[in-house]
Amino acid sequence: MDIISDLHIHGRFSRATSKALSIKNLEKYARIKGIGLLGTGDFTHPEWIKELKQELKEDNSGILKTKTGFNFLLQTEISLIYTQDNRGRRIHNVVLAPNFDVVGQITEYLLKKGRIDYDGRPIFKIPCNEFVEDLKKISADIEIIPAHIWTPWFGLFGSMSGFDSVEDAFKDQTKHIHALETGLSSDPAMNWRLSQLDRFSLVSFSDLHSFWPWRIGREATIFDLKELTYKNIINALHTKQGLKATIEVDPSYGKYHFDGHRACNVCMDPKDSIKAKNICPKCGRKLTIGVLHRVEELADRDENYKPKDAVPFYSLIPLSEIISNLIGAGIATKKTWEEYYKLVNPEKGRTEYKIMLGTPLEELKNLTHEKIAEAIIKNRVGKIDIQPGYDGEYGVPLFSDKVNIETTKPKHIQKGLNEFK
Repeated sequence: MDIISDLHIHGRFSRATSKALSIKNLEKYARIKGIGLLGTGDFTHPEWIKELKQELKEDNSGILKTKTGFNFLLQTEISLIYTQDNRGRRIHNVVLAPNFDVVGQITEYLLKKGRIDYDGRPIFKIPCNEFVEDLKKISADIEIIPAHIWTPWFGLFGSMSGFDSVEDAFKDQTKHIHALETGLSSDPAMNWRLSQLDRFSLVSFSDLHSFWPWRIGREATIFDLKELTYKNIINALHTKQGLKATIEVDPSYGKYHFDGHRACNVCMDPKDSIKAKNICPKCGRKLTIGVLHRVEELADRDENYKPKDAVPFYSLIPLSEIISNLIGAGIATKKTWEEYYKLVNPEKGRTEYKIMLGTPLEELKNLTHEKIAEAIIKNRVGKIDIQPGYDGEYGVPLFSDKVNIETTKPKHIQKGLNEFK
């Protein structure tokens, strides 16, 4: 069976997250999106773990279920900040666990190293290799996945505090690293350019912090499994068997794709920033070196290379972004979401991913404005241009035509608020 998963999220006790991030709301919007498996996020936080134990039930499969049968997998993110080779390192890792008992042991281990109550993503002064070795002593079933590996500030290959290889960071414990999270600013094709990454599974997840529905599952991984169990998920990550595809945003949409300096509103293609010696042309300070630049530095293949065992991927801009840009309304406005729910209705089998990946053009035209329908098809085949993101600023989809839904609304579009709430 195919299952779309998002195994890197946060709960409401993490910093810079929405207080509306509850299990109930996570399930609601996962179903709207078309996601069948979510990470729990933040299982080390003392308040969040209480809720997880209240809301989720174990059944020895490693997959926890809500009262309505939705699937969760125990997951957290840990920030490791330490010094190695006379340089400060900041590396985020996603941690997966098979049950509450193992989660308790992980928490006990971390409490010996510092506090866990101030953030859902706590910080520890533990080198990556030591961290992996210690967790594997707790349980061989724990899985560690380096998070958003290219992000400048907190990624394995980040330009500000990262490394040039997986081995540099994890040393002899690299043997326990099987998957890498691409992050919003890179996609599998960019990672294929590094032969050193061939043996790793490439996965994509949202790193959800906000309650807004368009954030959940904006990147995801599709598994094809005979049975949904923790063991089968881990086996797919280790072997690539059962790893069917990933869903990515266009890398230009990510916050760190190009080089730049947000304070000066300067965004630069790496070719131009290299000519400028990585210096902002407005203020003379150093630019934040983005993901594309770092890939070019470390790549040993050209941009057209594709491995024989490459796992397919889809490149999609979230539906709400398309609608928002085309109708000229804010993404969080009633106007945008009225249009969204004319297309998306899980009770009728129309999840966002089904709309984005498979619904035919003519059917889309019966649900929404023609230009929105056409944009969905263009999005499906990667023909929407993006103004690249840089230095913490998201990329912006570019549309030549705007839709005035108030004056050009086709007769077949139903009036009124959401069909599905």
